[in-house]
Amino acid sequence: MRILVLLFSAALLVSAQGVEYIKAHYTKFEYEVPMRDGKKLFTAVYEPKDTSTKYPIMMLRTPYSVAPYGADQYKSSLGPSEKFAREGFIFVYQDVRGCWMSEGDFVDVRPYIAAKRGPQDVDEASDTYDSIEWLLHKIANHNGRVGIWGISYPGFYAAMSLLDSHPALKAVSPQAPIADWFVGDDFHHNGVLWLAHTFRFYGAFGRPRPVPTTHRTDPKFEIAIGDGYKFFLDMGPVANADAKYFKGGVPFWNQVMQHPNYDEFWKARTILPYLKKVTPAVMTVGGWLDAEDVYGPLAIYRAVEKNNPGAYNVLVEGPWPHGGWSHDDGERLGNVSFNSKTGPYYREHIEFPFFNFYLKNKGDLKLPEAYVFETGTNQWRQYDAWPPRQAVARPLYLEASGKLAFEPPRNSSIPYDEYVSDPAKPVPYVPTVEQGMVYEYMDEDQRFASRRADVLVYQTDVLTSDLTVAGPLTATFYVSTSGTDSDWVVKLIDVYPQDRTDVSPSGVKMGGYEQLVRGEPMRGRFRSSFEKPEPFEPGRVTKVEFTMPDINHSFRKGHRVMVQIQSSWFPLGDRNPQKFVDINTAKDADFQKATQRVYHSPRSASRLMLTVLP
Repeated sequence: MRILVLLFSAALLVSAQGVEYIKAHYTKFEYEVPMRDGKKLFTAVYEPKDTSTKYPIMMLRTPYSVAPYGADQYKSSLGPSEKFAREGFIFVYQDVRGCWMSEGDFVDVRPYIAAKRGPQDVDEASDTYDSIEWLLHKIANHNGRVGIWGISYPGFYAAMSLLDSHPALKAVSPQAPIADWFVGDDFHHNGVLWLAHTFRFYGAFGRPRPVPTTHRTDPKFEIAIGDGYKFFLDMGPVANADAKYFKGGVPFWNQVMQHPNYDEFWKARTILPYLKKVTPAVMTVGGWLDAEDVYGPLAIYRAVEKNNPGAYNVLVEGPWPHGGWSHDDGERLGNVSFNSKTGPYYREHIEFPFFNFYLKNKGDLKLPEAYVFETGTNQWRQYDAWPPRQAVARPLYLEASGKLAFEPPRNSSIPYDEYVSDPAKPVPYVPTVEQGMVYEYMDEDQRFASRRADVLVYQTDVLTSDLTVAGPLTATFYVSTSGTDSDWVVKLIDVYPQDRTDVSPSGVKMGGYEQLVRGEPMRGRFRSSFEKPEPFEPGRVTKVEFTMPDINHSFRKGHRVMVQIQSSWFPLGDRNPQKFVDINTAKDADFQKATQRVYHSPRSASRLMLTVLP
């Protein structure tokens, strides 16, 4: 999925720049840049032909290829957007270690080595440092300043450049960066395996590259049928993925299966504890509707902010899917419209001024601490902190008869609601038939789920004034299960008025639309610790609490707020057997139905804590 996004981005920029423009204004060079351990990384450099002034370096490091290869083969677009190539920068693209034409072995989210003792202690931070040092001596017409950007996996490499950064590195923009692959990015959400995405991504990306090459020769695995729900249900337990399909050919998949808990394997792959002594200016970019990395940008921004007082550190969040800010108009996602071209606005008024200021001393940079788009009202907001300093916590309580209220429950005559969760018939994550994970699920209509008996639905009365939520959500639920393990999926939903007459571009009538604003699962065994899972005691009321990624959304006057609770979200997340076993090695016989209860009594007051603007 990441690969497709980046290739699509480049394709859309062809019309804006075009290979003939690049050839006319830039000269391409190809180098094998030596690292401290002797390995060489393939690096393509595009230098402006105009040498009347010195230029800063804009660098991108990627596992997805710096193609086209060959000194006379040119990219059709350079930089994050068209404005960069026309302004004039030296553009550097590098295949990371072990990918495509670079030497060495590739390691997924290669762990950072904090205490480097010798030339063999290499990581993405040291490779970035060594590359910059070499380029500064090799390239003649530079101004001594370097900027780095990247989206998704390249966003992770951009974030890694902040560790032990080179003195010449002045501006870094991690965009949709990976921060923690077990807690919240890409492949796990609170311990739940993001099944459809992980399976499809590693089916295409995860096979080893034995020698440097300009072409991938390994077969690309594709799901044979268009119905992903049926495919993954027929596949059975996740242990069958390798036996039936990968057959040992995707090493990282098997590594994931061998580490079902938050052990040293996963802890070594989070960047968050190391984001200290950050010296470059940082602009972290994310999308509120990013199906892959909504967690990463927020976590990295917070870590830089917490550990580096006084550092230039800004957060940008728009109404975008994964990487959508780089290539799309950003006017809508699925059925939901945002009423403006948010993508071009970001590229022209936020991203380009940031790099031009720090790398060229051009312009008068006036970015706020948080430049965020507020969905619902569909407008950009600027704050001097994130979450906004004026925001306050406000609990939203579950009540009997499907009610949501801002006052705690007073009546315990009906202390809980219940449903039966059946792993053989999991709740689908979209109402349509899809092959895998689709970005549009992030604001999809949830009416299909409201009608299921295994989904609990609670909603407020009609709002008499706007309710604006700006910050994280904390789910605190009191639950019980007849099994010994369970997933708990919580969805915050904006319910449109029934009398709306507008129709989405795809023909959906928006009256009564139930827009997903934020949804997140929690694997119940990890409720106390990701490191040490524990079973549920059947029938015992148990507190499950977890933080959901931030939102910036205004529930408008005349709308309702809805919360849905369920125990599966398939095939987005893998199925929980609802029995306390190692899910990655579970057998068919381990999967069982379970009766789930959610409590809303005065003593066990389940609630969703909102961060609300007064």
